[in-house]
Amino acid sequence: MKKEGYVIIIAEIGENHVGDMELAKKMIVQAAKAGADMVKFQSYLTSEVRDDDPEKEWFARVQLSDKAHHELKEYAERHGVEFLSSPFSLNRAKLLCERLGLKKIKIASSEMLNFSLLDYVNQYAEVVFLSTGMATIDEIKLSLSHLSKVKTCYIMHCVTQYPAKFEDINLSVLTTLKAAFPDYPIGYSDHTVSILAPIIAAALGAEAIEKHFTLDKTLPGTDHVLAATPKELKEMIKRVRETEKILGKPIKHPTLEEVEIRDFVRGRFPK
Repeated sequence: MKKEGYVIIIAEIGENHVGDMELAKKMIVQAAKAGADMVKFQSYLTSEVRDDDPEKEWFARVQLSDKAHHELKEYAERHGVEFLSSPFSLNRAKLLCERLGLKKIKIASSEMLNFSLLDYVNQYAEVVFLSTGMATIDEIKLSLSHLSKVKTCYIMHCVTQYPAKFEDINLSVLTTLKAAFPDYPIGYSDHTVSILAPIIAAALGAEAIEKHFTLDKTLPGTDHVLAATPKELKEMIKRVRETEKILGKPIKHPTLEEVEIRDFVRGRFPK
């Protein structure tokens, strides 16, 4: 069980393995060493992509086979991190939930109004991370109505820009989401080129943070430029853990050290 105040860190490998299984495995190892709790991939088939999609050839390069899913899940668990993925079709959701037995599922912003997908995940998942890029509050409510059986659903603030500009991130929305959805944990999925926004999100109470991850920012693909390297991810996680300690608990009381010196400090000058 996740302890109170603990921020879940998701290293988003996504397509950054560029179709290379050995690279994907190296990324899992490095994400684990940096302190990530989960490594996240993407699950789709090129045959399910529209023929006129300009990135169809790229999807063919980076799609993961059923065998690759099983292999990467086992490899992640062997290295102490959870395997997570975003399904982009009912077919891939069935792979994740039924054949891999995943109880935790990530819903990408593009699929948050894919009701057939949500209704299916609702039957199997115990935890859902729901990205909300491009969404309104009412659309989030609509998505959640299709995930009513899910025990824990993290509402992930997200800006669907690659990369996202600082002036568009609007992390104050985390407070808005907390007020609008008091019974749901709030998180943040980051697309900036920095590790600053995730740290600020933790300070604002985000309970899950997703950050794109890469071993080489010069590799082909659109996500490497906004992804954290192993060194950056390690630093980000360190700062998030420090933020957790600094935030503490919302109870005003003297520390043990304060109690020990209280009488002396208060009596130092005659009243």
